[in-house]
Amino acid sequence: MAITITAAYVQTYERTVRQLAQQAETKLRGTVMERSVSAEKHNWDRLGKGDFTTKTAARTATPATDSPWSRRVSVPTTKHDGDTVEPEDIVQMLIDPKSSVAEKQGMGAKRAVDDIIIAAATGDALDGAGAPVVFPAGQLIGDGTVPISFDFVTAVQEKFMQNDIDPSIPKVFVVGPTQVRKLMQLTEQTSADYVNAQALQKLNASGIVPNWMGFTWIVSTRLLIPVATQRSCLAFTKRAIGLQVNKDIWARVAEDPSISFAWRIYSALTMGAVRVEDEQIVHLKVKDALT
Repeated sequence: MAITITAAYVQTYERTVRQLAQQAETKLRGTVMERSVSAEKHNWDRLGKGDFTTKTAARTATPATDSPWSRRVSVPTTKHDGDTVEPEDIVQMLIDPKSSVAEKQGMGAKRAVDDIIIAAATGDALDGAGAPVVFPAGQLIGDGTVPISFDFVTAVQEKFMQNDIDPSIPKVFVVGPTQVRKLMQLTEQTSADYVNAQALQKLNASGIVPNWMGFTWIVSTRLLIPVATQRSCLAFTKRAIGLQVNKDIWARVAEDPSISFAWRIYSALTMGAVRVEDEQIVHLKVKDALT
């Protein structure tokens, strides 16, 4: 006799969709200058420093110094994603997949914003004439052969001080998971001999002491990898990068009569970024390892 009891087995299903592990929010958008515009490009005007001269006699002619004006230009691009859901799929599922797909696209869009900012941080910037401006070698620390260290962090601080960056301006340090692990092994970051004991009780989610060495520490898996075993970390102020927002993240869910009235889920954004002030950003290239 055939055993058919398995046909009566009961299956249960989730009533909500579990989004797999992924970065759900933008981590860098709040760390840059943002402008909402409706233009094919946006000009970020800059004025360089000027020094005083000594007046050596009475009735000296009024100085007429040509102020060093310059410009950086951001050009937007459109990032998008789309998917379809068949009508028959919806009626055969306990959940409506449209909202879950839209949620997934929304998280991807926020990661795309971070990618735009990271690419602009050390990539070629455009000047007012449309010519590329390479990242200055003087703002680069490390060659990717040595892991992050306390000395590297202090070297970044030194670079900001050499550039006369106002110490009251908030600074962020963006590193990868391996760099966080290395920092958590440093006595200078974990010992009450170096860090206020109360601060050690308020470690952020990544395990870094709040405002350690004057930085807000951000962990990102989106940072560039120049070559295998290397990681490009970034330290910058809000004045370093400009984000042009032509159209913020948006989504549409609608039936498409051209494909049997399947549901189309579509999301997009139109943004661009540019490095505005080179002196306000330091590129730290480290070995993506502990030793």
